[in-house]
Amino acid sequence: MLVMLMDDYLLAPQRVCQTCLLADRSGQPRWQQGQLRCGRMLQKLADSQPDQYECEMGFRIANIE
Repeated sequence: MLVMLMDDYLLAPQRVCQTCLLADRSGQPRWQQGQLRCGRMLQKLADSQPDQYECEMGFRIANIE
C-alpha cells in the first residue's frame, strides 16, 4: 500500500495525486512493477524501513506492506 508522508501524517495518495499532472488517468501515482514511475527511490537508512520515494512534486511516498 502506498502512503504519502507529511511531517507526522500519513495521507492516501489519492488525496494528493488527483491534481498532479504526472498521475495516471484515475488520479493514482504511476506505480508499475514495484516502482514509482513519477519519482525516484530514496536511500534507506535501515533495512527495516519500507521503500521510500520522492515524487516529482516533492512529496515523500512509502510502500508499506
